[in-house]
Amino acid sequence: MGKTIIEKIIQAHSDEPVAPGKIVWMGLDVRSARDFGGANVVKNYQANYGDAPVADVGKTFFTFDCVVPANNIPYAVNQHLARRWAAGQGIQIYDVNAGIGSHVMIEAGLALPGGTVVGTDSHLNILGAIGAFGQGMGDQDIAFAFKAGKTWFEVPPTIKVTVKGDLRHPCTPKDLTLAVLRVLGASGALGKAIEFYGPAVEALDLPGRITLSSMVTEMGGIVGLIPPSKAVLDYCRERSGRTDLQGVYADPDAVYVEEVVVDITNLEPLIACPPKPDNVKTVREVAGLRVDSVFIGSCTNGRYEDLRPVADLVRGKRIQPWVMASIVPATHEVWEQILKDGTLQTLFDAGFIISNAGCGGCAAGQIGMTGDKEVQVGTGNRNFAGKQGPGDTYLASPLVAAWAALAGEITVPKA
Repeated sequence: MGKTIIEKIIQAHSDEPVAPGKIVWMGLDVRSARDFGGANVVKNYQANYGDAPVADVGKTFFTFDCVVPANNIPYAVNQHLARRWAAGQGIQIYDVNAGIGSHVMIEAGLALPGGTVVGTDSHLNILGAIGAFGQGMGDQDIAFAFKAGKTWFEVPPTIKVTVKGDLRHPCTPKDLTLAVLRVLGASGALGKAIEFYGPAVEALDLPGRITLSSMVTEMGGIVGLIPPSKAVLDYCRERSGRTDLQGVYADPDAVYVEEVVVDITNLEPLIACPPKPDNVKTVREVAGLRVDSVFIGSCTNGRYEDLRPVADLVRGKRIQPWVMASIVPATHEVWEQILKDGTLQTLFDAGFIISNAGCGGCAAGQIGMTGDKEVQVGTGNRNFAGKQGPGDTYLASPLVAAWAALAGEITVPKA
């Protein structure tokens, strides 16, 4: 009997036979903690293991990305606690200027196709974009992973999702993602891995794959794995220096617990209305709703390829004066790209506020928070009540968000 991608990845990191539903010990290529939860990881480690060294300092990292730089005393205290402990252990920190940890791991060649990565980030399954296993875990679990270099894990069953049809402008990878979410719902992949297939998926560049994998959490899934293309493998080889790097692919006779087809033929721009990410409608259905703010960024849509089309759209124009529009690049590298090629200047001239790299709107107290009765169009992955304040957040693509900023209301992007 053939194996799925997740079964093959876990089998390569375990001495035990792997099958869906079986709990096995799994070796970890990367273990990480971010500023949210990082201090508790340190405290748990010290309480259980004292001053003992971590299992492998070269595979252990901190990534600060939630509240960066710290804008309140508790975060400042926790970040520096983690810094001091990391220095004593010799652990590398990607500090407050680096950007979103999962993105940094891809850029730095730490997370690789076929690899296993855990951390305190609930969206670490974004690493499925490169065909890697990423998983968010609790503080105690990560402290153990730091010490042992492994963790126990229940092998999940896999859903095969095939996307039928082509993705055509003005639709973007975010619209494809929302189309999948509309079909699966918030719990359609609960406790399962997903493998994504189809011409539209295969045609996605790395940022588009990141968008799709990043919202598997909102489908209830463990991880969303996209078989790596040649372009993705070449990128990972170049970033890691591993010329021998290969992807992991499902066997032809792999067994899936469910097979789902998502038809995006004649797809039009979509938007997830509050209060849930799976409350997906066409933009046309909610067009005309006045918008108070716009947020473009997050691990879902903070890459250069997300920001450049926005700059092209708003060049020579101004956003409406009552709209507070903000942009948060995913990483320092992305920030440098938009700085050097003029994208930053274009966005600034149009009236956008551009922040330093990080998670932005997904962390309380950062850019992207809403006030009571405020209507926001954002490119993040969650819009639960209270997640970004008491206002209403609508999730959409960067293009839909940019059109909303220019019009002052939700409107359908022009083809």
